[in-house]
Amino acid sequence: MRVKNSVATHARRKKILKAAEGYFGSKHLLFKTAKEQVLKGWKYAYQSRRDRKSDFRKLWIKRINAACHMNGLSYSRFIDGLTKAGIISKTGEGLNRKMLSELAINDPKAFAALCETAKKAGK
Repeated sequence: MRVKNSVATHARRKKILKAAEGYFGSKHLLFKTAKEQVLKGWKYAYQSRRDRKSDFRKLWIKRINAACHMNGLSYSRFIDGLTKAGIISKTGEGLNRKMLSELAINDPKAFAALCETAKKAGK
């Protein structure tokens, strides 16, 4: 007796072709090219989910740096001063860069106070 697996095969192909909807040319019509493109797309999506974390960190650092320069301080001296003052730490307690970025945007007075604290602690 031979094995009949057409139902599973059709379902598998249908799933890949459904994921390839909107792709250009034969990449959304032919199973082989669609599968190659979908797998590559999933790989890029996986990588990008991890890259997004570092992209946001870079954005926060740029925002903090700009706000620091408006208060007469460089980013590195600001972070060093806050670390010495015990406001931030390497283990994750205290303020993180995301919070500092939000403070810089939404509450410039509080951020200026942090800059003063960093200047005093940095000396």
